[in-house]
Amino acid sequence: MAAKLDYHWHLRTVMADRGMFSTTDLLPPLAQRGITLSTSQVYRLVVERPERLSLKILMALLDILDCTMDDLIEPIAAAGTAKKPKKAAAAGSAPESEGLGGLRPKRARIRGVDRP
Repeated sequence: MAAKLDYHWHLRTVMADRGMFSTTDLLPPLAQRGITLSTSQVYRLVVERPERLSLKILMALLDILDCTMDDLIEPIAAAGTAKKPKKAAAAGSAPESEGLGGLRPKRARIRGVDRP
């Protein structure tokens, strides 16, 4: 079975390396390349990790920032892809080192406030 992949989006870092510290700095260069996005769309593009991205926008970003796709997108292994061993069915058979064991917090007791 193939490993599941994920990615890190480094647009904000690449922009900072190029001296672009505001998300709105991308608006004029994008408009010059025929791409019209609102300020909130550009903000989400820079700050959040995009799930869907137009190839035209990606190519425009690569051209504007004079970088490669490897600079913007870093592939990584998805979290939680490693198989975990199955736990025993009976709770008494698991050793204390697994889970919380004896490290449970003490129950809080709420008392009334003493009033003078």
